[in-house]
Amino acid sequence: MEQPAQSAADHHDVIEVRGARENNLTGVSVDIPKRRLTVFTGVSGSGKSSLVFGTVAAESRRLINETYSAFLQSFMPNLSRPDVDSLRNLTPAIVVDQERMGANSRSTVGTATDAYALLRILFSRLGEPHVGGAGAFSFNLAEGMCPTCEGLGRVSDLDVSAMVDVERSLNDGAILVPNFAVDSWYWQTIVGSGLFDPDVKLQDFTPQQWADFLHKPATKIKVGANSWTYEGLAVKVRRLYLAKDRESMQPHIRAFVDRAVAFATCTACGGARLNAAALSSRIAGRNIAECTAMQITDLAEFVGGIDPPSVAPLVADLRDTLDSMVEIGLGYLSLDRESGTLSGGEAQRVKMVRHLGSSLSDVTYVFDEPTVGLHPHDIARMNDLLLRLRDKGNTVLVVEHKPETIAIADHVVDLGPGAGSAGGRICYTGDVAGLRRSDTLTGRHLDHRATLRTAFRRPTGHLAIRGADLHNLRDVDVDLPLGVLTVVTGVAGSGKSSLIHGSLPRRDGVVVVDQSPIRGSRRSNPATWTGLLDPIRTAFARANGVKAALFSANSEGACPTCKGIGLVYTDLATMAAVASVCEACEGRRYTPEVLTYTLRGRNISEVLGMSVTEAREFFPSGPARVVLDRLTEVGLGYLTLGQPLTTLSGGERQRLKLAVHMAEKAATYVLDEPTTGLHLADVDQLLALLDRLVDAGNTVIVIEHHQAVMAHADWIVDLGPGAGHDGGRIVFTGTPADLVAHGDTLTARHLREYVAPR
Repeated sequence: MEQPAQSAADHHDVIEVRGARENNLTGVSVDIPKRRLTVFTGVSGSGKSSLVFGTVAAESRRLINETYSAFLQSFMPNLSRPDVDSLRNLTPAIVVDQERMGANSRSTVGTATDAYALLRILFSRLGEPHVGGAGAFSFNLAEGMCPTCEGLGRVSDLDVSAMVDVERSLNDGAILVPNFAVDSWYWQTIVGSGLFDPDVKLQDFTPQQWADFLHKPATKIKVGANSWTYEGLAVKVRRLYLAKDRESMQPHIRAFVDRAVAFATCTACGGARLNAAALSSRIAGRNIAECTAMQITDLAEFVGGIDPPSVAPLVADLRDTLDSMVEIGLGYLSLDRESGTLSGGEAQRVKMVRHLGSSLSDVTYVFDEPTVGLHPHDIARMNDLLLRLRDKGNTVLVVEHKPETIAIADHVVDLGPGAGSAGGRICYTGDVAGLRRSDTLTGRHLDHRATLRTAFRRPTGHLAIRGADLHNLRDVDVDLPLGVLTVVTGVAGSGKSSLIHGSLPRRDGVVVVDQSPIRGSRRSNPATWTGLLDPIRTAFARANGVKAALFSANSEGACPTCKGIGLVYTDLATMAAVASVCEACEGRRYTPEVLTYTLRGRNISEVLGMSVTEAREFFPSGPARVVLDRLTEVGLGYLTLGQPLTTLSGGERQRLKLAVHMAEKAATYVLDEPTTGLHLADVDQLLALLDRLVDAGNTVIVIEHHQAVMAHADWIVDLGPGAGHDGGRIVFTGTPADLVAHGDTLTARHLREYVAPR
């Protein structure tokens, strides 16, 4: 639906989008008001992200990059122009997304928000004794870091029994480390060194041989006419595997490292990361490490008590940053918390703190579901923050499903009507009152309320958790019922994840389905990852009397130019690699010969281009249909079979994993916020799926804030009463009906409001 034409006087007050065709958008034209809060709604896959992130934000970034010098541009990724006829009146866009903040051990909440930088300057000015400038308090600089652990706060120790079997000889495969098998190159450098008899069991080595075998530093050794470098096994393992970022390791190496490496707190600095000089300097009796270990609410109070006039502006700045973190619901964290351990929602809120203190105005801020991970109690605070950003004169664009945030919008753009090829159109633009009156899916569901269960399933037993004390948990004992749907809830930071993820994952039969990235490269897609490609390849092979390997884009049927990716990545010297559609196969990924083979009139590339919904019609029965049915059940009917996994959101990744795990035998499923990214209309479908899992004899435990899921539960475990050291206790266990009737927790109040007759 088109908006009325703007008058000439106010056309600069809107971002004009004309003819947007990114992904599934069907030539969308829309005017987005500037310096207002606009919420984009619609089912998953309707085109919200393609419009907001893929079109508006992408073009803004590209235009900003073009303002830099050619030299600076040479270090930036080469962004192509989005597929849109015209975009007018853009302002610089800042994207605040839910991407986790990487697993770099050197990044903490403090370093990611500038709070630690301000604290270091404060200590360099006021700390007694004075030990140097701000750099003297940095664990990432040589002048401040603990020399023993190099600023990491922990040291790694290798478990020798996980690396070797001492009852075997080198020739018998004593080395258990990946890539050190008998006859491998690494094995040959050890055996060829001449330092050991390869037929002697390791337990019979002399003390000197054992020391050389494990710990000898890199040494040149002459063997005949050749010389090569020998280094002890432990030295080599540290260099090859421990120096690498865990996320970039191959799965089998990551599994080995998890088995073989034990991390212990550094005894030199006690885990504080800093050297003795930095730790000796104090303000009001506390050193900088004690400050960063404090809960942010307490640190804000401590900083507020620092009153020398010489540092007043600095203290005010630091206090503002800390107060913003408290206000946004992050007061339960500490500045020394590693960024990589934050959830997607927490990471997004940490990034938001940076922008709240920013002096910029007339900027476009783009948010991706900022309510993720927030209890209804915390959503009101998030809403205040979005409104504050708007009131500073900024344009705020929010992709969101929660009615509480849609309600505060100045303007709503609703996309749909469906997902994938059934979406990509504008269904409504205007104010919230108009959305309620409109007959769109979002309008109809805005006041939709799930009703409380009246009949509760009986537990078949219990999973006991005893003495849980991870993070802020206070020695928690709880029995989680088996054979029913349990919802674990509580405000952000109350201890839900610590309780469930800290106690259940290693138990037999427990399957954790979370939103973490799926291991795989740009070659992986829903068809390869779910095993769906196997029956599809078999069907093509049978129909054409050729071998199945031809229909794998990772095997002999792959286009030789792009090696089956469909894109060619060109490395332009200093520039980031640029992706362009492969000209040889035109993005179809296969050789021309393979594309001549068809199944019911479609070639393999056309089948991989189908959505799950289309593919279900194409494969009416058999093993392919079973997988496709599961993908449909978890609400992923709009995904195309060949879509790279790297393009999926956290919620989509979780639902894809759930589809795969549904094939397993009766188990306990642990889901973490499965409503992430789901439209109000899709939440009902998710609840039906959870019911089916339980009715098939499984146990389902869900960490969730959505009131519709709480109302649908058989049993609720509520943590709190607050966050951080004000949480970590169980404040209610029982049925949702009990909670609404008798509970006095924050959850009880919000659930009561939600299910109240309207």
